[in-house]
Amino acid sequence: MSNVISNNEVTKIRNAALTIRDVDDKRRHMCATDWVVYACECFDSHTYGKFLVTMGKILDGVLDSGGIEVIIQNESDKTIPRCQHGPALLFEKTGNGEEKGRRFYACSACRDRKDCNFFQWADEKISEARMVAREEQNRSKMPLLTHQEYFTRFREFVSLPLEQRRFCVDCQMLIFPGEWANHAKHKSLSEDLTVQRLKRPSLLLCPLDNKKSNAQYLFADRSCNFLLDLLFGLGFQKIICVGTPRLHEVIKFRNMEGKSPTVKSLLLDIDYRYCQFFGQDEFCHYNMFNHHFFDDEEAATFFQDFLREEGGAKVVMVTDPPFGGLVKPLANSFSQMSMTWKKHNKVSDAAEMPMIWIFPYFFEPRILECFPSFSMLDYQVDYDNHPLYKHGKKGRKQSPVRLFTNLSPKDIILPEDEGYRFCSVCERFVSAGNKHCPKCDTCPSKDGREWRHCDECGRCVKPSWHHCSSCGHCALPDHPCGPRQTGCFNCGSQKHKLRACPKKHNKRMPLPGGRGAQGLSKHITGKSTAKNKRKKKS
Repeated sequence: MSNVISNNEVTKIRNAALTIRDVDDKRRHMCATDWVVYACECFDSHTYGKFLVTMGKILDGVLDSGGIEVIIQNESDKTIPRCQHGPALLFEKTGNGEEKGRRFYACSACRDRKDCNFFQWADEKISEARMVAREEQNRSKMPLLTHQEYFTRFREFVSLPLEQRRFCVDCQMLIFPGEWANHAKHKSLSEDLTVQRLKRPSLLLCPLDNKKSNAQYLFADRSCNFLLDLLFGLGFQKIICVGTPRLHEVIKFRNMEGKSPTVKSLLLDIDYRYCQFFGQDEFCHYNMFNHHFFDDEEAATFFQDFLREEGGAKVVMVTDPPFGGLVKPLANSFSQMSMTWKKHNKVSDAAEMPMIWIFPYFFEPRILECFPSFSMLDYQVDYDNHPLYKHGKKGRKQSPVRLFTNLSPKDIILPEDEGYRFCSVCERFVSAGNKHCPKCDTCPSKDGREWRHCDECGRCVKPSWHHCSSCGHCALPDHPCGPRQTGCFNCGSQKHKLRACPKKHNKRMPLPGGRGAQGLSKHITGKSTAKNKRKKKS
């Protein structure tokens, strides 16, 4: 992965941020978030930091002119409109020192209108005919069969001789001999559909790839085995797998082998395709962004029964939401799970259901705002099918995905053979590069590198950052310094934007007073120079 942001990427990111002012409220929110998600997944940690600095002034302008806030509502409110993904979320435009904006409802799971175009103003009156049409559309988007009917098919499917079993890759479903003709033009699998393979459907199904609603980045076996060994060691006998199908499968596989203590597992996932492989006592079709069970009371009953710690069977929840998901609604769903757990077990009012939330480390402030009892562990989670977050030479060297949990860090032993060490001062395991700072009295690193202490700021910062006397805080050496810039970010003209700049392909011109993202031109020029060298060689 190159440490240079290409000219094309910079232009895309900058133009996207600048156009936020010119679009509707929902798209305004999506643009800013989508480009941050794009950057954190496409750039390495060093370049991502540079991206944040480059975009800082632009995004500050967007935030100054207003943002979007999620309004959490009572789940029992029957007036909340619904889309195919369940109850919609209520959003409100916010501004600095200005009146609140108009509220609107949008899909809880999908923030791209192309995935779900549901939108309704909160004060909008909906006619009965429109309500009927909406309900009909929602029903048309639901799975063709019920969960019970899908699993009945599965039982019949596994009773077939091996040569009569087929899986349609195009339709992503198990097909019987009588249905082969309907799928004659589709790609299908017919080899080795053994019961053992069918018990690992994540290896059979094509992973969903929407980063903001249902992205299925499946745990690498290394991370799966670490999590299970950890939970087994802590004595948990029931695991709620929210959006973690690979973990659910490995638990089932281990139970079949009989090499570990028997553990019950319940998968909650928005991907209904798992209905084909798991019964109602193993899988619930669930939307984690609004705590919605698609099978309503029946699925909710199974979930509540699973939460009961009968016979001392301890329950823990492990969740791996899409990286582009909104933290606030996710936290609300997990809080409701915790309250239901508390209701069905004899625990104190202050008790919380044990949880492990797997998310990128740069979301730490948002998660701790919702769950102050959580702490972030240094363990780096890897994925099999993510282009960057893999362990070893094939993926990113440092995965930014971490464990956030209300379990005591003292009780969590990280594998020393992977470079983790125990800090006797903090009384917890940390990454090898996370050195203890006596001035901060903590191991401060978030990204696995050794951070250094800045006496002026009174805290530890990334090794590539330096204290800026003009800004009064630490930042990258080539950060944009001074008041927020408007107009063209290349030549400084107030008469046009970058896209219309006649000199945008030239080296960046210094702005009056030496302000501006001078380092940006260095990245662009460096990339262009490298391209020219390759052309000359060829």
